[in-house]
Amino acid sequence: MNRKLLCSALTCSAVLLSACGGGGGIVHPESDTKKNVLFFLGDGMGITTLTAARIYSVGEDGELTMDKLPETAFVHTYSNDAQVTDSAPSMAAYMTGVKMNNEVISMTADTKATDASGKPYHTNFDSTCPTTNGKAVPTLLEQMKAAGYGTGVVSTTRITHATPAATYSHVCHRDAENTIAAALVPAGKGYNAALGDGVDVIFGGGSSYFTPKADGGKRNDARNLMTELKAQKYSVAASKADFDKLPVDGSKVVGLFTKDHMAYDLDRDASKEPSLAEMTGKAIDVLAAKKKNFFLMVEGGRIDHALHATNARRALQDTVAFDDAIKAALAKMEKLDPGLKNTLVVVTADHDHTMHLNGYAQRTGKTEAGKPGILGLVKNYVDGKASTDVGGNPYTILGFGNGPNRPAARAAINEASLESRDYLQEAVVPLATETHGGADVFLGAQGAGADSFSGVIENTDVFKLIKKSINL
Repeated sequence: MNRKLLCSALTCSAVLLSACGGGGGIVHPESDTKKNVLFFLGDGMGITTLTAARIYSVGEDGELTMDKLPETAFVHTYSNDAQVTDSAPSMAAYMTGVKMNNEVISMTADTKATDASGKPYHTNFDSTCPTTNGKAVPTLLEQMKAAGYGTGVVSTTRITHATPAATYSHVCHRDAENTIAAALVPAGKGYNAALGDGVDVIFGGGSSYFTPKADGGKRNDARNLMTELKAQKYSVAASKADFDKLPVDGSKVVGLFTKDHMAYDLDRDASKEPSLAEMTGKAIDVLAAKKKNFFLMVEGGRIDHALHATNARRALQDTVAFDDAIKAALAKMEKLDPGLKNTLVVVTADHDHTMHLNGYAQRTGKTEAGKPGILGLVKNYVDGKASTDVGGNPYTILGFGNGPNRPAARAAINEASLESRDYLQEAVVPLATETHGGADVFLGAQGAGADSFSGVIENTDVFKLIKKSINL
């Protein structure tokens, strides 16, 4: 087996790590120009959310950065065992090319979402998979790391949450977040050796899974992984002030700015937490300083959380913040690689939600103070009067198929309340929290190999097309 093929293997032994460059100098492929890959994932950003965010931000005839991506496709998102996927197997399909069961992260298709006892679990943060329950499958990040690329993971969720975790870890259930965190710490127990000398840039929330219970964290093993990361030559940030001081010299950096998820963009204190655009920009700067090509995954993770709450305003604002991160990244990459001749940018979502747009509203334009826009009531396009249901009550443009706000009897809606960031859109089916939806999602691409993305494709095809585009 030649060295290039050897370094594509998932789990390197100590010998393999040496051959792949983990812990020592990175081995570059002998041929083919290397290309950057920037993979943007709007968690839960279905077509309705994307459309509503456009109207919310720039009006019906405006354009988001995502709208301007020259190559587009629709993506099927179903998982191996479910018509409607959760984030773990859907992101893992993008990262591994394998359809797996719901709640499973980057494992073979036969892996069941169970703990070591064989029972389903939802709170066992330390569980590992039984050796008889599936096998790890190589992720795009791991394969690119082994091939000599820089790597980065950025999210507004806990960095151990399903989407970012699917890039660098392998567990049979997404809730094993203490186990997932340990996979990031070079030389530590539970480290994922396929990451070589470690992921170069890590930005997000979720420090509680890196710190012991004695220090207010959630770890049961008393390890302080932040201290361990420092010992592995990571510069560490826990605040916006720390973030601004991080070195941009090619050395490894980690920033975990909150114990849990980062704040919704609508609520974010800019003096305490960097924006998704700022984290993306810093990640590119750090990776570019390494003087090598790189893989960067950026997740707008809190879009999904707001949709689960049927809180449209926060969901749309976080979608706009995600779009701002794409805009910032494209501007930086154009300077680093004019024309994106050696850079592939892919933007997509992992799954849909049940949010819908009710007809037949007149055009609202963008949302402004005193003008709720798409967050407001349906007002008929003919006469501008509020449309009503069979009981004579008005209803909002945005609604959900299911969720927590299901009135026993519909009544008049105070239009002023619709501007509140806390307003929850009404749902058809009463549930404690809204579910994902199963519709196809949008994919946009630009740069080297972007023209490979077109038509209607499987989420597993995305992995294959990215690898083909960069000759990996």
